[in-house]
Amino acid sequence: MSGIQPVQLGVFAFIFVVVALIGVAAARWRRAESLNNLDEWGLGGRNFGGIVTWFLLGGDLYTAYTFIAVPALVYGQGQIGFFTVPYTIVLYPFAFMVMPRLWSVARRHGYVTPADFVLGRHGSKLLALAVAVTGIVSVIPYVALQLYGLRVVFEAMGLGTTGLGTSLPLFLSFVVFALYTFQSGLRAPALTAFLKDILIYAVVIVAVIYIPLSLGGYGPVFDSARHALAAKPASAKAAFITPAAAYAPYATLAFGSALALFMYPHNVTGVLAARRRDTVRRNMAALPAYTLMLGFIALLGYMAYAKGIHVSDPNLALPRLFQASFPNWFVGIAFAAIGIGAMVPAGIMAISAANLFSKNIWTTYIRHQSSASLQTWLARIAAVVITGLALLFILVIKTTFILNFQLLGGIWILQTFPAIVFGLYTRWFHRWALLLAWAAGIATGTLMAVANAFASSVYAVHLGPLQFSAYAGLIALAVNVIVLLIADPVCKALRLPRGLDETTAPDYEAEIGDEGMPAAPQPQVAP
Repeated sequence: MSGIQPVQLGVFAFIFVVVALIGVAAARWRRAESLNNLDEWGLGGRNFGGIVTWFLLGGDLYTAYTFIAVPALVYGQGQIGFFTVPYTIVLYPFAFMVMPRLWSVARRHGYVTPADFVLGRHGSKLLALAVAVTGIVSVIPYVALQLYGLRVVFEAMGLGTTGLGTSLPLFLSFVVFALYTFQSGLRAPALTAFLKDILIYAVVIVAVIYIPLSLGGYGPVFDSARHALAAKPASAKAAFITPAAAYAPYATLAFGSALALFMYPHNVTGVLAARRRDTVRRNMAALPAYTLMLGFIALLGYMAYAKGIHVSDPNLALPRLFQASFPNWFVGIAFAAIGIGAMVPAGIMAISAANLFSKNIWTTYIRHQSSASLQTWLARIAAVVITGLALLFILVIKTTFILNFQLLGGIWILQTFPAIVFGLYTRWFHRWALLLAWAAGIATGTLMAVANAFASSVYAVHLGPLQFSAYAGLIALAVNVIVLLIADPVCKALRLPRGLDETTAPDYEAEIGDEGMPAAPQPQVAP
């Protein structure tokens, strides 16, 4: 399909604009007297109930790039793309245990970011800075990938083949994102997540029923995919059934990704915005409903083969499948769902990174006595700048490299796991040992990514007779933990000073209770 598709573009633009206006108007939704503090602007007043939190976290975890990339990976390589299903199955039990605990201590002490918790728990400005910088650097390419998902949609609607290209619509999207986040903060993605998820669920349900029926059932779908993947060259590493050699990469990729996802600051932001600790627990029990949808989305990659879709860029497989299967008006709705699926998580990501900059870099290192109003205005400006940097990624850096940066971001963010998760359960580990371990994990993960030329998240380890392949982030985390176990007794033997622990309660749940309590003012960091 070539040239601009006016019906698709018109439906897309109408829905996109309506959702953007709703997001801007969200500043008045459940509004406090003022949005000039990070609790209100950056966490929505910490007052979201079960339904809002469910849609917010769903909108945060299942992004436009997920909607594009999962079918693309299945289309391009087959079985490996289904790692996302066991990955989310592992994810929610882990989050069920850990995230309510983080919510409790953050609520008690007024923490806004994961780096706030690290500073309060371990008493280390440098460790908190490491967590904050890691979060910001990891989030920027993630925002860029949401814009990349939009660019794929624009190209599918024919904008990439005209004089306008995709630069103008991407710039307009940036303006929408900037206004959206600056004006309303977290309330904007929380409110628009409702429409985003309803549209995506509707599109996916229609697609997984109608498309197979039009092709004669799932039998022809799987047959077409099996033959197409078998015909690919060996260098593509494509397979319909997981080969024995891929068991370890598949398992470690799923497990490591599950550990990493809630280390991202935007997912922590979604948790901390909940009204009650019990709200967090119930959402972690209910969110696996998205896993079922994710499995259906992955199957769309196989349906593209059965429909005879042939594209050089696998990311175009899903848009071309929809264009070949549905009338233009429905395709416009589907593309709008992807567009909103970019707007919602990109807004949360930009807000979470802006919170980290305002609280854990500016206030800690530049101006210690910043007022709540100044912190919020700095966060608003930072959110716009971060979104602008993401746009720059899309317009200046080759797409391949953007995907590589995202791979590196996932490896990096996993290295904050010990400081955050271990710190929630014990203060046994010395703050300097945690910092050294973080640095070792970051260095190891970066070197593995460079050795792979950023082309794969799986690294082949050769240690004499020990040879295996596994997810690079998990290998780096193993190095992180080993260094931690070695450095901790050394730091204690040298009698290096330990930081002050502000979180004195031995059991956060017992201290808070299900109802929670008003957030305590965040203590000012001494110069």
